[in-house]
Amino acid sequence: MKKSSLAVAVMCVFTNTVHAQSSVTLYGLIDDGLTYTSNSQVAPGVGKPSFQLASGAMQGSRFGLRGVEDLGGGLKTIFVLENGFDTNTGKLGQGGLEFGRQAYIGVSSSQLGTLALGRQYDPMTDYMGVLAASGQWATYLGEHPGDLDNFNYSGRSNNSLKYISPDFSGLTFRAMYSLGGVAGNVTRNQEIAFGAGYTKGPLSLGAGYLNVRDPNVSFWGSSTSGTPSATVANNTSPVFSGYLSAHTYQVLGVGGAYTIGPATIGGTFSNIQFKGLGDLSSGPNPEGYSGSAIFNNAEINFRYQFTPALLAGAAYDYNHGSSVGKNPGATYHQGSLGLDYFLSKRTDLYLIGVYQKASGTDSTGGAAHANIGLLASSNDHQAALRIGIRHKF
Repeated sequence: MKKSSLAVAVMCVFTNTVHAQSSVTLYGLIDDGLTYTSNSQVAPGVGKPSFQLASGAMQGSRFGLRGVEDLGGGLKTIFVLENGFDTNTGKLGQGGLEFGRQAYIGVSSSQLGTLALGRQYDPMTDYMGVLAASGQWATYLGEHPGDLDNFNYSGRSNNSLKYISPDFSGLTFRAMYSLGGVAGNVTRNQEIAFGAGYTKGPLSLGAGYLNVRDPNVSFWGSSTSGTPSATVANNTSPVFSGYLSAHTYQVLGVGGAYTIGPATIGGTFSNIQFKGLGDLSSGPNPEGYSGSAIFNNAEINFRYQFTPALLAGAAYDYNHGSSVGKNPGATYHQGSLGLDYFLSKRTDLYLIGVYQKASGTDSTGGAAHANIGLLASSNDHQAALRIGIRHKF
């Protein structure tokens, strides 16, 4: 009788699942490798080469659940819960958040589009990240200095409502609003973003806009299991960490790519502005800045598919920051080369080399040092080399 009852229960669950056409998918990715970095600063003015195992370079290591329930009439319920972790230590990523990469639920319509609520990527990053070399083959070592335009998915948006349009013959658009959640001040900590993309045949185009209020707390402080503080810099990149007293962080990005046979050439441009410097309710201002800091970043990239299993890439990036008060600003030149070899559809080996040269004065008021990835150089130049393996499941 017990076995019979259990069988009936299982059959009922199976029948309901088929009727509703529901599914929950377990997925993930593990990325690890050895990274060599020259001139890693160990003390002021003192640099040493470093070797380290580093997780999540080509893509962040992750573990997630993705669910869909068919509601009928072209409507579906969707959800994603995705955490990040360090392969070498097992610790949670994104400041210890359980689902720090993404966590959202929504409703999708084949005719009307998708509306999702939760922790998500902004639309500008959705469209621009795939056009930058770091989102294709160059890993985070090849991201724009400090990932100051967020093209490499460093920042995520909490408390957000995001709309994704249907595909109109290759044209799509997205819009997002993130609530600040501050009583009596609806604009504090808010985020507004939108973007559009077009893909048809060999041509891909993208554009996006991101506007964040009090970014030190609302954007760079969003990856913490505690309460972010305005008294500390929640991003440590010297490229822009001195500008975290900005009342507003704004990014405008455009880009495109064109494929001819096995070759693809592409490029991106971003204008980044830290507006209203000196707002101590947003972040610290040790250099006493006021006004705005403006960066322009331009990248050109190229990749070639030698065989279905072997891809090679090259990219050059130029970043220039404006003067702010007595600070004349900094300039960064960066070149990247890479090889990616697929052992199977799920597993690939990759080799990446990056070189960066800095000049001028960075946001902290000191001489600009090269800064590839997470390890700042002791001087104005730095090289990094990584060999890694990635497996998707």
